[in-house]
Amino acid sequence: MPRQPRQLQSGYSYHVTTRCNNREFRLTRLECREVFLFAIKKAQQKYGFKLYALCIMSNHVHYLLEPTKPEDLPKIMHWLNWYTAMCFNRMLNRTGHFWEKRYHSTGFANTDKRRALNTLRYIHANPKAAGIQPGFFYDFSNYGIHDRLGNDGITQWHPAFLSLGKTLDECAAKYRGFCKKYRPLPKSEKKNLMGSRLLGGMKIKAKSKKSSPGQMCFPWGEWEATDPEIAAVAETFVQANSYYPTSVPGIGKPEPS
Repeated sequence: MPRQPRQLQSGYSYHVTTRCNNREFRLTRLECREVFLFAIKKAQQKYGFKLYALCIMSNHVHYLLEPTKPEDLPKIMHWLNWYTAMCFNRMLNRTGHFWEKRYHSTGFANTDKRRALNTLRYIHANPKAAGIQPGFFYDFSNYGIHDRLGNDGITQWHPAFLSLGKTLDECAAKYRGFCKKYRPLPKSEKKNLMGSRLLGGMKIKAKSKKSSPGQMCFPWGEWEATDPEIAAVAETFVQANSYYPTSVPGIGKPEPS
């Protein structure tokens, strides 16, 4: 069955999700996340799109972006997925597909402020919903620039965020309160009816539930950036968005006195 063409329109923002192949936790390492941020920066220089929200999780990534031209969205995602897959496979000494199937995207008009704010909050709430962070601050999402009104060098504020108040401080305060009201919905378990019938008479040994590598710890101390340009992009982003930016070794180091 042929793929359905994507509905792309001018003046739309797109919530895009990409996931690692087999849902493996391939994005836990600091060097991969630094390269990812650098790749996004390069893609922006190449295609000139606006990135309103970003969250890099352990096995998937959320974006909220607006391409300069609607038809640029597939080009942006193709280039980003190709570039990062090439880098990560080499860095992780692996071969084959890095990303799982097509990226998922849903679009909405920039004038739909309610939808935009709900999408922003959903993306920023991912680490909290996954149990990685107690709050919304997270080194590799851009919630921080919405709360502290900084500049991370990659993302910017959506028009819906800027419409929350007459001043930036008022916008930040209202968005902060909006995020505090967030309650993640429980995910329903998918059932395979055919498989259930076939396996109905079999006893299956239950597996103990394990935390993902991304929810246990990040190996921050195992690698140091060798490319100053990559490190600079990552440092700017983390400094602007992390609750305690100087607590991450290799990123946000204070200047020597």
